Amino acid sequence: MQTSYLLLLLFGCLTGITTVLFGFGGGFVTVPVVYGLWSTTAHPGADAMHVAVATSTAVMAVNSVFATLTQWHQGRLRREYLWPMAAFVLVGAVAGSFAATRISETTLRVLFAAYLLATIADSLLRKGFLSAPQTREPRPLGRPARTLGGVAIGSVAACLGVGGSVMTVPLLRRRGLPMAEATAMANPLSVPVAVVGTVVYALAAPALHAQVGRLGSIDLLACTALLAGSLPTIALARRAAARVTDRVHSVAYVALLVIVLLVMVI
Repeated sequence: MQTSYLLLLLFGCLTGITTVLFGFGGGFVTVPVVYGLWSTTAHPGADAMHVAVATSTAVMAVNSVFATLTQWHQGRLRREYLWPMAAFVLVGAVAGSFAATRISETTLRVLFAAYLLATIADSLLRKGFLSAPQTREPRPLGRPARTLGGVAIGSVAACLGVGGSVMTVPLLRRRGLPMAEATAMANPLSVPVAVVGTVVYALAAPALHAQVGRLGSIDLLACTALLAGSLPTIALARRAAARVTDRVHSVAYVALLVIVLLVMVI
């Protein structure tokens, strides 16, 4: 078990990097890692995928808040793209979190992989993501994107424990924002998803409360190990995003999604 939690610590460092550079908050890294840990270790009373999603959401709650404060101090957040969309993301997060507690482990894993595949295909096939923005001034979000789009982002993200970055980054990117700003604003938009999801997952499995190191479906020990690696890394890597070119940033974003999809399939 010491080896397992050391591995989580190292992946926590990777989570910190993806939080700063891609706005992931940790979901696409922590879900496969925690799933692998639980599926190869005897843990009675809980499905590995549900625990992975719940633990990932708890990690994101801390990472996204910390990264949001960091990005705010660096002046990368733009209010017109965050509000009122964040409120509708919150509404969707409530529905998505409760839905996840009623979906089977196999279904949840298939949805996670399908979500990744659809995002990768959309980023590669549609114009406007890999190429640098051509407009001089980014376009504002329309009402459907702020309202219905926000609810959809919150629902899917909370259900799968991945934050909203995989939908918000392409959305903001196609409005003409550079990758550095699009990924920066993915963090505050992930906060309502992560907070609501953490509360729901902590209360949704009362039978697990009696187990040491568990809070509902959340593995507190794994969560602590991941955060011990991610938080210092976020503090150290916050300046790195400014040095990455827009083209490299967008290509690396898609490449990371491909790697995570392969890990989940294997």
